[in-house]
Amino acid sequence: MLRGRLPAAHMSAVIAPAKPSSTMGPKEVELILVKEQNGVQFTASALVTPTGQTHPSGEQRETWGKKIDFLLSVIGFAVDLANVWRFPYLCYKNGGGAFLVPYLLFMVIAGMPLFYMELALGQYNREGAAGVWKICPIFKGVGFTVILISLYVGFYYNVIIAWALFYLFSSFSGELPWVNCNNTWNSANCSDLNATLLNDSHKATPALEYFERGVLHLQDSGGIDDLGLPRWQLTSCLAVVIVVLYFSLWKGVKTSGKVVWITATMPYVVLTVLLLRGVTLPGAIDGIKAYLSVDFLRLCDAQVWIEAATQICFSLGVGFGVLIAFSSYNKFSNNCYRDAIITSSINSLTSFFSGFVIFSFLGYMSQKHNVALDKVATDGPGLVFIIYPEAIATLPGSSVWAVIFFIMLLTLGIDSAMGGMESVITGLIDEFKFLHRHRELFTLFIVVSTFLISLFCVTNGGIYVFTLLDHFAAGTSILFGVLIEAIGIAWFYGVDRFSDDIQEMIGQRPGLYWRLCWKFVSPCFLLFMVVVSFATFNPPKYGSYYFPMWANMVGWCLSISSMIMVPLYAIYKFCSLPGSFCAKLAYAITPETEHHLVERGEVRQFTLHHWLVV
Repeated sequence: MLRGRLPAAHMSAVIAPAKPSSTMGPKEVELILVKEQNGVQFTASALVTPTGQTHPSGEQRETWGKKIDFLLSVIGFAVDLANVWRFPYLCYKNGGGAFLVPYLLFMVIAGMPLFYMELALGQYNREGAAGVWKICPIFKGVGFTVILISLYVGFYYNVIIAWALFYLFSSFSGELPWVNCNNTWNSANCSDLNATLLNDSHKATPALEYFERGVLHLQDSGGIDDLGLPRWQLTSCLAVVIVVLYFSLWKGVKTSGKVVWITATMPYVVLTVLLLRGVTLPGAIDGIKAYLSVDFLRLCDAQVWIEAATQICFSLGVGFGVLIAFSSYNKFSNNCYRDAIITSSINSLTSFFSGFVIFSFLGYMSQKHNVALDKVATDGPGLVFIIYPEAIATLPGSSVWAVIFFIMLLTLGIDSAMGGMESVITGLIDEFKFLHRHRELFTLFIVVSTFLISLFCVTNGGIYVFTLLDHFAAGTSILFGVLIEAIGIAWFYGVDRFSDDIQEMIGQRPGLYWRLCWKFVSPCFLLFMVVVSFATFNPPKYGSYYFPMWANMVGWCLSISSMIMVPLYAIYKFCSLPGSFCAKLAYAITPETEHHLVERGEVRQFTLHHWLVV
């Protein structure tokens, strides 16, 4: 038996037409040579859908050039600066190896299920964060919530990359500018590296003064109400970052999928090189021992569990709409289950691995200054822009090591920023279809708008704006967004229906474990995190500077502006639908593809079975 495939448009009219297909879209005609008798060939034909390319609705969509492009993009987004400056410190602070117990527990019961859920949601529906909610229209507001959050994060995240670029340029010098106190920006409180100044709270290291006074020019600002003009040096670096982002994103995943070959892999090369150098330093082993030391008594402290849960929520990148956007460009039959396991595992392993790099250098700093490790151990920007550069400055060939380190920061930041931007762009052009024809212009509009807002963060008092945005843009709001997303999918759309969708894609139905996590464990976990986030809220501060009340109010308005999209859109959708209250509700919670069933009174969500089935 011979098989061949030809485009349908090229088939001869003598072939009898196949039966009408239930799905519309591009088809191929499959010819099967049945037999040949007396020189006459008898054939059968059938219309088939090209495997893996098209959604059952017949919708065509751009796809990744290669599968590895998608995997590297997801890994590059999820593995960001927080993997280097946040996780290792939390591990050290909360019982060392004992911290891995709550971390891995929450990873398995909440992190991976939510990661898997978003990849499957985007791949099946082939839409951005807002468009996927055709499965339950009343929840579309949560799509706009996560798009806004990604946009807000872009306002300040790009500034971190600009700082790293500024440091990179500064590293191309015979002597690093944060080595001594002989510079124009130094104050009388500056004390050279060789002094054991970490025991003196009134002294400042050259690295600290370089960051705050040489780079940020914080001394020229009195607070958030005294910002001043943007610094031209940082503005130039920010402009370079924006240009790189634009040309990485303007053609869609065909271009961004190639950029991540460098930005997603380079950090692993650099981390390995830095580890090989770090473990040879005096005191490095003591630092690594402190990082891994196990104190199971710390597990009795509720704060340890809260911090582990918070780290899981933010480190995997769920709730930003990025995973949905990236997976929407996958082929329909792609194995998203395997992708979720691989990429989420790599993310956590990277966090753990980076701890060895960080604490080998912190142990070295501790021994060099003859102080306890907790005097040098810190997290956040202070670790990568003050402590680590200070450690690098003491090494032979310090300029080379500084260049290597800041290239790593740049690559860690760029692909995460690309993911956030792609979430906004894909989410909006899928929702407003006319933008598809003008992707390049719309991408330019988004990146330029982000640049203009980011200028507030590169003023003399820009660190205050940065801190405010960092505190409010993606804190409670991101947890709230993922909670509503989980409830919408598992309860209103239905975990059984969602499982059917996954089986249709990969040929395998999710196991009972995943379904239980989606329906019960993950929503309860997220609800707990939202409550804890409100209960443990502390106003932002930078060093000894406390923000005025009006600044905190602006921050809360920013946070609420994204969360309020959920009830606002639900009210709008409900009021815009025709019919009685029950009819409006039925249309609002039923997938758009099933609205014809509502007209016949067949509403799954109005049956007890829908709410009880797992």
